[in-house]
Amino acid sequence: MKIRSKRTKIADWIVAAICFIVIMICILPMLNLLAQSMSSSQSVINGKVTFMPVLFNESKIETSEDPYRYGITLEQYRYVFLDPSFTRSMWWTAILTVICTILSLTMTILCSYPLTYDWLRGKTFINTFIIFTMYFSAGTIPNYILMKTLGLLNNPLVLIIPNCLSVFNMIILRSFFFGIPDSLRESAEIDGANPFTVLIRIYLPLSAPVLATLALFYAVGRWNGFTDALLYLSSAPQWVPIQLKLWQLIQNMTSIDVTTVEMVSGVVPRATDAIKAAAIMFATVPILVVYPWLQRYFIAGVTIGAVKG
Repeated sequence: MKIRSKRTKIADWIVAAICFIVIMICILPMLNLLAQSMSSSQSVINGKVTFMPVLFNESKIETSEDPYRYGITLEQYRYVFLDPSFTRSMWWTAILTVICTILSLTMTILCSYPLTYDWLRGKTFINTFIIFTMYFSAGTIPNYILMKTLGLLNNPLVLIIPNCLSVFNMIILRSFFFGIPDSLRESAEIDGANPFTVLIRIYLPLSAPVLATLALFYAVGRWNGFTDALLYLSSAPQWVPIQLKLWQLIQNMTSIDVTTVEMVSGVVPRATDAIKAAAIMFATVPILVVYPWLQRYFIAGVTIGAVKG
């Protein structure tokens, strides 16, 4: 039976209050963005966006004292869904995320598993060489020259091959493999299992939490990545991922389909803030949906190496 003092209870309440404040600080901008995406463009321009807007009623627009408080409308999402370039970028990013996650996990496993064997020749050199690449890199211009020399510019493979392995994630998986008792591997080897069989039958089933965690890291990293596409896909709009499309929208380099946005004086208008908010929600919600499915594995994976009482 544990005895808790009043001081301990007060400290718990303080920690809970701090956590609640931090959560609200993180959630409020997202709620504000959602409210903007469900409000009319004129309401956003005039600062009439509220977190609980009234339902849209077209008959009251002419007689209302506040003509800009139109309430909830999904018109902005219609603009986004009707834009073929946006939907194409969304599907391409989803396919790209799945491919990169599977490939990255495969490369991480194949790199970390051999390093668990003490009899591996050059193990120290390989470890040092791999860790060296985590702290030192050539830079943006040499990387661009390398991609150009390899013929990967304006090629979808430039979004897959260069970042298919994270040294940091490899170290995490290798540390987890080290925590698996050697007796399991030795007993399997006595029964005639080769290293590949040991990996498939013993190591991978026991590594489900850390693999799910790394899969989430890789998927979120690829979904949110746009720098490589910005540098290497300058003349290949068909391979533009959704985040680069959003960046172009925010920077007003491109706009939603011209035929769906109101034109003034024959000049192509800039995308409104309401449409920008709808586009951001359109690109953010899918990756948020993935997290609940991996939550139980994620919690187990991030606590690897924690002190257990």
